[in-house]
Amino acid sequence: MTKFSLIAGLTLAVLAAPAFAGDAAKGEADFKKCKACHSIIADDGTEVVKGGKTGPNLYGVIGRQIGSVADFKYGESIVEAGEDGAVWDEASLAAYVADPAAWLKTATGEDDAKSKMTFKLAKGGEDMAAYLASLKPAQ
Repeated sequence: MTKFSLIAGLTLAVLAAPAFAGDAAKGEADFKKCKACHSIIADDGTEVVKGGKTGPNLYGVIGRQIGSVADFKYGESIVEAGEDGAVWDEASLAAYVADPAAWLKTATGEDDAKSKMTFKLAKGGEDMAAYLASLKPAQ
């Protein structure tokens, strides 16, 4: 199966699913699990959440091309997942945080895809995605 077919299939599944219903307030409370590795710093330098630098800045992640934060050293698999211009949406981010390696295997079509993110958010991914979706530059 080609990468395009996998992405097209995932897209259709997402479009056929009911509306995404995460709770941003719960996601904000749960972000404490993520801040050891990730910070949230607005484009103007405002520190929304002080956190680690092991992972990329998550400000504006929803709608951003996968694996594309400038000057961040991503693993090969996540860069490959975004090579075709794919962007994070709430559903894909929720699935990614639940099992990063499995998501990358599906997204890239590669059985040996790996993620640098070893943490799995077993529940609450929808809430985390809703919270992160609320943190973006004004349009």
